[in-house]
Amino acid sequence: MGEAAKGVAAISRGIDRVNEAIGRATAWCAVLLVGIQFIAVVQRYVFGVGWIWIEESLVYLHAALFMAGAAYTLLHDGHVRVDVFYRQASARGRAWADLLGTIVFLWPVSALILVKSWPYVASGWASLEGSPETSGIPAVFLLKSLIPLFAALLAFQGISMATAAALVLGWRGGTDSPARRGG
Repeated sequence: MGEAAKGVAAISRGIDRVNEAIGRATAWCAVLLVGIQFIAVVQRYVFGVGWIWIEESLVYLHAALFMAGAAYTLLHDGHVRVDVFYRQASARGRAWADLLGTIVFLWPVSALILVKSWPYVASGWASLEGSPETSGIPAVFLLKSLIPLFAALLAFQGISMATAAALVLGWRGGTDSPARRGG
């Protein structure tokens, strides 16, 4: 493997490590989500009371779980795909599908989400937007920030995927033999 390919593979592994760490941390949102939902149900149906901030925290945790965890899911190939051809394709065929899918779909959609969400998120930060409910969570601006974070994490994971695909396809990054991506 050439020096350039080694450097790009190291960047790819770094992106994978970041998304792995974020995904593992985000997974705890599911545990919190179940626990808080249980508390909300008990307080509502057993005690006949409810608190807005508990209900809103469910939205925050659900958003964090899916928005921050999407790149982790992509890292582990957990997204739904039409597997008619991909499953039966060779390693090179799958690498081409991953590379083209990243370039044609993932990056443009991530860029669109990032560009279109920026004014929405910026307006929330400008006013430190809070809940419209009096006793709600005063951090809607943080909730909105998950949108560009989602797009950025997916785009970075796309860099890792494209790199892995290029290495499978034989990008040498120098004069050595074709490389396979190392874990």
